[in-house]
Amino acid sequence: MTLDLVVRQALQTLFVIAAAPLLTGWIRQCRAWLGNRTGAGILQPVRELRKLFRKEPVVASEASALFVATPYILFAAMVLAGAIVPMVATRMPLAAAADAVALAGLFALTRVFAALAAMDLGTAFASMGARRTMLVGFLAEPALLMVLFTPALISGSTSLIVIVRHLAGHGFVLYPSMAFAAAAYLMVTLAENARLPVDNPETHLELTMIHEALNLEYSGRYLALIEWGAGMKLLVYIGIGVALFLPWGITQSHGLAALPGAFALFAVKLAAAGAGLAVIETLLAKLRLFRVPEFLGTAFLLAVLGLLVRYLLGS
Repeated sequence: MTLDLVVRQALQTLFVIAAAPLLTGWIRQCRAWLGNRTGAGILQPVRELRKLFRKEPVVASEASALFVATPYILFAAMVLAGAIVPMVATRMPLAAAADAVALAGLFALTRVFAALAAMDLGTAFASMGARRTMLVGFLAEPALLMVLFTPALISGSTSLIVIVRHLAGHGFVLYPSMAFAAAAYLMVTLAENARLPVDNPETHLELTMIHEALNLEYSGRYLALIEWGAGMKLLVYIGIGVALFLPWGITQSHGLAALPGAFALFAVKLAAAGAGLAVIETLLAKLRLFRVPEFLGTAFLLAVLGLLVRYLLGS
C-alpha cells in the first residue's frame, strides 16, 4: 500500500465528513430560494451541530447500553460507507470492499440499530417511528437490490469499482435499462433518506414523522452524531448514484495530480443533485403513510423492468 493510496482514502473520507452538513445546508437554502425566502445559509447545519455538541446529553435511567452506543454506530457506519464508495477515485485501499450488495447490507444494519434504540425506552412515538422505519426499509431494500443488479449485469460484477471502470471506459452509452434503474434509484433514495414525498425532514408532527420520531429521546452530542450521520447517508446515496449512472470524472489513474479535478467535478455533481432534490421537495407534497407502499412498489417495478430489459433485450 503506497502513500498515495492512503492519502486518497483519507481525503475522500474527510470530504464526506465535512461535506455532509454543507449538503444539508445547500438543500435547505435551495428550498428557501424556491419558496421566495432568504434562508439561514449553507452553514446553518454546521452551527446546529456545534451547538448540539456543546450541550450535555440527557439519557433516561431506563436506557440500555444499546441506546448510548447507537449514535456512534450509525456515525461510524456512514463514515465507512463514505470511505468505500468510489466517489472521486477507484484506486484506494478500501476499493475491494466496494460491493453494492454489501453496502445495502450496511444500510440495513444501521436501520436495525436505529429501530432497536428507538424501542429501547418504550415510548409511544419512538416505537411508532421504529415500526414505520422498518416498513419503509422492508419495501425499499428489494427495490435497491433490483436497481443494483442492472449495472451488475452490464459490467459482470457487483463491485462498484468494476461498474465504474466498465461504464466510464466505454464512453457515454445510453442503456434503456439504466434509465429505468435510475428512476427507481431516485425513488429509493428519497425513501431511505426520509425525504419528500415519503417523509418531511423539516417537520416534527408526531402523527406523520418517521425519521424524526426515532430521535425524540436523543439530545446533545448523541443527536448531533445521528443528524451528522443522516447527512452523510444522503451524500453516500448520491455518491452511489454518481458511481452507477454518472461515473465520468472519477479518476482511475495513479498519483494525486488528478484528484483536485475529480473532487471539483464531484462537488458540482453534489450541488446539482442537492438542487434537484430541493426542486423535487418543493413540487411534491408528503404522501399519506398508506400510500408509501404504492410509491416504493412502483420503484420496485421500475427496477425489475430495467433488469428485464437488460436481461432479455441486452440494452
